Amino acid sequence: MAPWPEVDKPETNNYIGDSSKQNQNMAGKEGENHKGNVASLGNKGEIQPAFSTIALIDETRPEEDPWALPELQDTGVKWSELDTKGKIIRVLYGIGKFILLLGLLYMFVCSLDVLSSAFQLVGGKAAGDIFKDDSVLSNPVAGLVIGVLVTVMVQSSSTSSSIIVSMVSSTLLTVQSAIPIIMGANIGTSVTNTIVALMQAGDRNEFRRAFAGATIHDFFNWLAVFALLPIEVISGYLYHLTNVIVESFHLESGEDAPELLKVITDPFTKLIIELDKSVINAIATNDESAKNKSLVKVWCVTETNVTLQNVTISPSENCTSPEFCWTDGNVTWTLKNITETDYIRKCQHLFANSDLPDLAIGLILLALSLLVLCSCLVMIVKLLNSVLKGQVASVIKKTINTDFPFPFTWLAGYLAMLAGAGMTFVVQSSSVFTSAITPLVGIGVISIERSYPLTLGANIGTTTTAILAALASPGSTLKYSLQIALCHFFFNISGIILFYPIPFTRLPIRMCKTLGNITAQYRWFAIFYLLVCFFLLPLFVFGLSLAGWPVLLGVCLPLLALFIAVIVINVMQKKRPHSLPEKLQNWDFLPIWMHSLEPWDNIIMSSLAFCGKHCCGFCKCCKVNAEQEGAKDNQLKTMEVYENTVTMADEERGGRRAPAGASIDKTGTNNTAL
Repeated sequence: MAPWPEVDKPETNNYIGDSSKQNQNMAGKEGENHKGNVASLGNKGEIQPAFSTIALIDETRPEEDPWALPELQDTGVKWSELDTKGKIIRVLYGIGKFILLLGLLYMFVCSLDVLSSAFQLVGGKAAGDIFKDDSVLSNPVAGLVIGVLVTVMVQSSSTSSSIIVSMVSSTLLTVQSAIPIIMGANIGTSVTNTIVALMQAGDRNEFRRAFAGATIHDFFNWLAVFALLPIEVISGYLYHLTNVIVESFHLESGEDAPELLKVITDPFTKLIIELDKSVINAIATNDESAKNKSLVKVWCVTETNVTLQNVTISPSENCTSPEFCWTDGNVTWTLKNITETDYIRKCQHLFANSDLPDLAIGLILLALSLLVLCSCLVMIVKLLNSVLKGQVASVIKKTINTDFPFPFTWLAGYLAMLAGAGMTFVVQSSSVFTSAITPLVGIGVISIERSYPLTLGANIGTTTTAILAALASPGSTLKYSLQIALCHFFFNISGIILFYPIPFTRLPIRMCKTLGNITAQYRWFAIFYLLVCFFLLPLFVFGLSLAGWPVLLGVCLPLLALFIAVIVINVMQKKRPHSLPEKLQNWDFLPIWMHSLEPWDNIIMSSLAFCGKHCCGFCKCCKVNAEQEGAKDNQLKTMEVYENTVTMADEERGGRRAPAGASIDKTGTNNTAL
C-alpha cells in the first residue's frame, strides 16, 4: 500500500477550517474541474479542509406532527395536458370508481347488519338470560356493565333497548333501573367502529389517526357515564325530567317509524339470514317456552286465528260460566278460545331449511361477515386514496375541517354536530355512520378535532331515531319506550354540555390522541384495549356485583382511587414536577414492566416470532419485511456519505485508506477531520 503524503509542520488550521471559509472556497471553486483539484493536492502535498455538499445528519430537523393531515398529492397527468381521448377515459374512470365506491359501501353496511345478526345468534339467548336476574339489575353499576355486555354481544343498541322496553312494559324492570342499562348500551355500541379501525393497522400513521378517531367515541361515552351515573343515582334527574315530558302529552300509538337504510339493505340481508328477535325478549321476560326456540326465522308469512272450541277439563276445575259447561259421562266439556297459527310461506334465506344449531350458524356468519367487512374496508381505503388526491382532496378537507372566521369560530363544530345527527338519522344507525368516517379519519381527510363533533352528532341522531321508533310502539309499551328513548337523548345532551362547549373540557380529544400514539408504536395494544374495555372489565365488575354491594365497593373503590391518583400524578409529572416529592417525579422507582410497555412488547414480539417459525407464509412475509427494512437502512446510510477531497485523491491513486486512528465523527461539528 502506498504511503500517505508527508506534511511539513502540520497545523491544526490546515485540517479544521472555519465553516464560512469553506463556503467561500466552495463558491470560488464551483466551476473548476474536480480532477484538477486532486492533482494539485498531490503536487503541493498539503491536506485542505474537507467539506460536504449535503446537509449533515446531525442538523436539527423540525419534527413532523404525526396528527397533521397529510397532503394527498395527485401524481398523475394534469387535466390540461390530456387530449380529448384521455379526458374521456379519465371521466369514465371517475364514474366507475364512484359506482364501485357505492357498491363497496353497500356491502360494508350489509356486512355490519349480518355481523349484528351473527352476534345475536351466538350470544342472544345468553343476553336474554342476563336480563332475568332482577336483584342484579337493581344495582346501577351492575346494570351499567350488563348494558355494555349485552350491546357488545348483540352488536346493536336498538336491540338491547327493545329488550329493556319489553321488560319495563312487563313490570319486570322499573324505569329507574333501566337508565343505567341504557348508559351501558351507549358505551357498547361504540365497539363496532373500534373493530373497524383495526383494519387499518397496515400503515402506522393511518392506524394512529383511525384508532384515535374510533376511540374518541369510547372515551366520550365512558367519561359521560362516570360523570352522570352518580348524579342520576343520587338525584334521578333523568327519570324525573323524562317523566314530566311524557306525562304532559296525550300519547297515542302511531305508524311504524321510517327505516330508510333498511329499505335498501333488507332485500340483500334477508337472503342471507332472518332472525326472530321476539325470542330474546321472551327469554328476558321469563318465558320458559322460548328457551328451546331457535332465533332463526323459518316461516316468514303466518296467520293467527282465534276460534271458540269444545275442550275437556278436569272434573275438579271450576267452570267460569256454568252454562258453557256440560258433562258427558266422566268427561267435563267447556268452550274456550283457542289460538292457532297457520304457516303460509317459508323464508327464502340460506339457513331456512338448515338443521344446524344457532351457535354454528352464528359462527359461520360471524366469520363470513368479518371477512367481507375487512375486504370492503381495505378496498374502500385504497379507492379513497386513489380518488381523494390533488384539488379534490384539498376542497373536501377545506370544506370539512375549516373553521369560520372570528368571532364565529365556535359555530363550525356545532354545524358538524348537526351534520352528524342528520347523517345518522338517514342511515338509522350511529355504528354505521361512525364506522364509515373512521377510514376517512385514517387517510387524513377528516381531522380528529372535526371527527369529535361529528361523533357527538351521531350520538344525538341515534336517539332521535329511537324516539321515532318509540312513537310507533303499541299502546301498551308506548309510554315506557318513549321515556327510555328520552332518557337516552338527554343523557347524550348532558354529556355534550359537559365535554364540548369549552375547549378545555374536550378531554376525549387528548385521551384518544394519547391512545393513538401508544397503539401506533405497539399495535398489539389496540386488541388489548378492546378486550379490556368491552369484555374483561365489564365481566369483572359484573362478577363482583353478583357477590353483593359490600364486595363490589370494597374492591372497586380502592382500585378507582388508585387509578385517579395515577392520573393526577402523571399530569403533575408533565405540568409541575417540582411540586411532587422527588421520588414521585418519575416512575423509575417501580419495576420497568409496571411503567413501560417495552418489556411486554418484547415478550409478545418474541412469542409471535416463535409461532412464526411454524408458519411458512409468516416466515416469508417476515423475510420480505426484513429485506425491505434492510434496503431502507442501506439507502439512508448511502445518503450519509460525505465528500472529502483527500479521500477522493486516495481513490484516484489506487485506493489508499486512512489509518485506523483517523475517523469521522458524524455527530460532532459541521467540519470533518482526519
